[in-house]
Formats: sequence, structure tokens, C-alpha cells
Amino acid sequence: TGSFQDTGVIQHAYNLNFPLHAVPASSVQCPPWSAFSVSSPAVVLETAEDRPEAVVVRLYEAHGSTVVAWLQTSLPVAEAMLCDLLEQPAAKGHLPLEEQGVRLSFTPFQVLSVLLVLRQ
Repeated sequence: TGSFQDTGVIQHAYNLNFPLHAVPASSVQCPPWSAFSVSSPAVVLETAEDRPEAVVVRLYEAHGSTVVAWLQTSLPVAEAMLCDLLEQPAAKGHLPLEEQGVRLSFTPFQVLSVLLVLRQ
């Protein structure tokens, strides 16, 4: 019952279509770790692609709303900037790095690509 936003349909669809796969590992206990998190359930982190000394993260707004979300990462980011779909930095696309992460503003169904330059 409720709207698709309230019931988590998008997350359930990702879980169904891209299930986690268990792989054998050593018996050494490792703490849980995630490279990225997004503060809003309306924003989906679709992909993160490695580049030399950088990572491109592609996100989209999935609820049809206007939303501000924080992209957080445990990676050592030196600089963040918006880029186009060809992964070229956008003019005036510099994003300040803040304690909460990188602040991103989305309009309904907007796709954003963020280039994260890593510290060496």
C-alpha cells in the first residue's frame, strides 16, 4: 500500500535484478565497508567507474521530485566536479567538498555525473 516512493519499489527492483553474490572468504573478520552513500532515497547511485586517478559517479533522481542529496564517500577525494555524459568536466561545475560530503541538487528525473579526483 502507498506510493511507489513510500514502499521502496526502486530499491526492491534493484535487489531483484542485481542480487548480491556470496563468495568464499577467509575466516578473518572484516568490518562492513561501503565506498559511497547517498542521503536521499529519491536519489539512486547507478554506477561508479574507475579512471586513472579519479572515479566518475552517475546518479539520478527517481521519485519525480526536486531534492537535495549528499554524496558521501570513504575514498580520499581531492576535488569534485560535475561532468557531462561523456565524462568531460562541465564549465563552472566545481563542487565544494564539505564535512557531509558533496551537495547535489536534483530536479525530477535528472541525471548527474560527478567526477571525483582522488588524492595521490
